[in-house]
Amino acid sequence: MQGIPITDMLKTLNEELNRLTVDEFQKANKLPVVVVLDNIRSQSNIGSFFRTGDAFLIEKIYLCGITASPPHREIQKTALGATETVSWEYIKTALDCIGQLKKQGYTIIAVEQAKGSICLTDYHPRSGCKLALIFGNELNGVDQSIMDICDSCVEIPQSGTKHSLNVSVAGGIILWKIYSELRANF
Repeated sequence: MQGIPITDMLKTLNEELNRLTVDEFQKANKLPVVVVLDNIRSQSNIGSFFRTGDAFLIEKIYLCGITASPPHREIQKTALGATETVSWEYIKTALDCIGQLKKQGYTIIAVEQAKGSICLTDYHPRSGCKLALIFGNELNGVDQSIMDICDSCVEIPQSGTKHSLNVSVAGGIILWKIYSELRANF
């Protein structure tokens, strides 16, 4: 097997990562993406979304329904401080949240397994388009009433027996795809 000899592969030290300060993060150009978490039960999943949102410089996270809001010990434990960098807002219902986002010009995209969905491998976000990604409850997914008002739906291809991913893992996959395709444009 070719590659870098293992002795030459050194971990990058934290001080070498050129991390943004909280102030620099607030001022940085953001990926034109917001995440809507609807009825997410696990505070660890919520914290993971904050951490992923920080990593990919998203604009904001909307917390809806039973989704817990910071500060919460379990959210903070997983977010590792990202609740201080990523903007967030609690809105009682995802329907109200989506209505506001539509008025602001966001394209509303459900992340769900559905008839007529776009396979993630075939999805290519358009430069300059503002996206709102909707993630639903860990057991029931995105509610059908939400699906009915979305502009489109993206589905992550899966081949195993479960045909299901943890919601925060799905969030990481989707956000990476969008970030990797749009990062040169922001």
